This record gives sequence, structure tokens and C-alpha cells, in this order.
Amino acid sequence: MNVVRKGTILGIAASIQGLAMAVFLFPHFIPSGGAASVSVLLNYLLHVPFAITLWVLNASLLLAAVKWLGKENALWTMYCVTVTSFVVNFLNSHLIGTVSFIFVDLLIGSILFGIGIGILFRMGASSGGMDILALIISKLKGYTPGKTLFVINGSVLLLTGIVVDLKIILFALVCQFIGTRILDIICQLEYKRSLNRLGNQ
Repeated sequence: MNVVRKGTILGIAASIQGLAMAVFLFPHFIPSGGAASVSVLLNYLLHVPFAITLWVLNASLLLAAVKWLGKENALWTMYCVTVTSFVVNFLNSHLIGTVSFIFVDLLIGSILFGIGIGILFRMGASSGGMDILALIISKLKGYTPGKTLFVINGSVLLLTGIVVDLKIILFALVCQFIGTRILDIICQLEYKRSLNRLGNQ
């Protein structure tokens, strides 16, 4: 695929993910995953901007991506992390309060988050953080990336719920469930198409 075309698609997907977090999830202190969970914790406790925490955490895990997933994946992941962090920072500086009721925002945010990350995974990139670990485990063990990501993030989210609000656990797990189901649907569509091509050869 042409580099410009791939960069454009990944940029849009990363922007969708950033939109989901900044507009629909973060205003309710709902973390969308492991790295986002840490960013919510630090913002809640120390008022550290979401974007800074996301960028630092994601960038630090790129070494694992280089080793297990290759340099190209790491470069695209870094690009996606930067785009997502920029979108989150830009929107946070222009938005005040929440869009709607928490259940409405949770549903919309989870769907958008799943679409964004699903496109990234399908194109051989990720949004960094725990997504990198999910991709590595999926590659080595053959597990679906969505289920792997759900288990990893679900564990990290428990800490956020205990520190911030116990209700956050439920909301965050619902976000993970919806988002990772959409992620698996997008990835499996590509997998099924590949099987159909092989069957027709």
C-alpha cells in the first residue's frame, strides 16, 4: 500500500480514537485502556495532562514493538500515538464538560474507540501502550487481539476503579467489552477475506 495512503488512513483511525477518548470517555474519567487508565489516574491525582501521560507511556513501550513486531510497526505506532495525543490535547483545550449522559457517551465513545483501534490493528499498527502487548501475545500465541486486550486492560482498570471511583470499573469494562468486540469483528473480516481468496485459488 502507498505510504501516503496508509498514513492518511492510520491518521484518520488514530483521530477517531482520540475523539472517542477526549470527547466521550475522559470527561467522565472513563479510561479506554491500560495507558489511558494510567493517564486518568495521574490526571485525577496530580492533574497531569492526559496527552503527556499517553505520549510518554506509549513511547516507552515502542522498544517491545521494535523487537517483536518489527521496525515498521513501531514507526507506524509512534505516528498513531502522536496523532492520538495531539487530537486529545487539542480537544481537551476546547471542550468544557461532558457531551451527554454518561451512558450515552459511554456507548458512543466505546463504538468509536473500537472502530479506530480496529482499523489500526488491521493495518499492522496500534495505538501503543497495552495494544502493543496484545499484538505481541496475539502474534505469539494465536489469541484474538480483542480478547487479549480485554484481559490485559481489564486487570489494569481495576486499579483505576479503586482509586478514582468503583463505578469506573463497570463503565471501563463495558467500554472494553464493546470496543474489543468491534476490534475483533474488523480484524476477523480481513481474516475471512484472506481465507476466501485462498479458497478461490
